Amino acid sequence: MKILAIESSCDETAAAVVEDGRTVLSSVIASQVAEHRLYGGVVPEIASRRHAEAIVPVVSQALEQAQLTLSDLDALAVTYAPGLIGALLVGVNFAKGLSLATGLPLVPVHHLRSHIAANYISNQELKPPFLCLVVSGGHSHIVMVEDYTEMKIIGKTRDDAAGERRPARLQAAAPRRPRCAL
Repeated sequence: MKILAIESSCDETAAAVVEDGRTVLSSVIASQVAEHRLYGGVVPEIASRRHAEAIVPVVSQALEQAQLTLSDLDALAVTYAPGLIGALLVGVNFAKGLSLATGLPLVPVHHLRSHIAANYISNQELKPPFLCLVVSGGHSHIVMVEDYTEMKIIGKTRDDAAGERRPARLQAAAPRRPRCAL
């Protein structure tokens, strides 16, 4: 089974073709890091606009690298949450349109679950159960992976990602809350 996966949850537009859930045939990323660095962090409106500009070339390049066409695919997958809503909408709407145009089934993908599933690609022998630390953007979770689709959150941060630092101007203005609710 070959799936074209599309990701646009924050500041990178990405597409990959994966075969049988574990073999990456192509992976293309258009990063916005340099542009957002100018502003000291991700600017949601700019991120959304850059996704809209990058999505067609990124998907086209992923298919080209995999030496496939849309008719060779079995399904489409797209990140639907969590993330910046405008950025997510670009990827979701593009994937919905592609699904309607091709008749390919569309699989919604939870961003944090995908980080856990990525471990199956880098470690082919990995099988549940296992304990996993997920640190992604504003999310840090300790997750018990009981089975491939059954997961239980053991602990998570309340507001920021683990290790995230507030700008000095905000440190004095707002008292720090406990970072983790276990």
